[in-house]
Amino acid sequence: MDKKSARLKRALKLRCKIKKQEVNRLTIHRTSQHIYAQVLSVDGKSTLAAASTVQVGIKGTVKNTSNVNAAVEVGKQIAEKAIAAGVTHVAFDRSGFKYHGRVKALADAAREAGLKF
Repeated sequence: MDKKSARLKRALKLRCKIKKQEVNRLTIHRTSQHIYAQVLSVDGKSTLAAASTVQVGIKGTVKNTSNVNAAVEVGKQIAEKAIAAGVTHVAFDRSGFKYHGRVKALADAAREAGLKF
């Protein structure tokens, strides 16, 4: 099994557990250059809030879009947008990525900014 299929298998298992909770989910996607975050509704059909290092507001404040500092900015931004949309409690969907580095930094920043998960 290669890296990608192992990650997707972890993601599928995690999403099945989140679906049983019936709560909005904070999902992330990490690439080598950027990190993306979305808050999706319970049914998964609509996006309630989104933030990424591609956006001009975040891209202008960080020197490099592929490090922990950029992930912290995305975490703060997604928490602010989610709270503005009326969402305070979410389930963290890490999309099969291991919980360390940029993924952990984004989650910690979102928690500090007010999201509960």
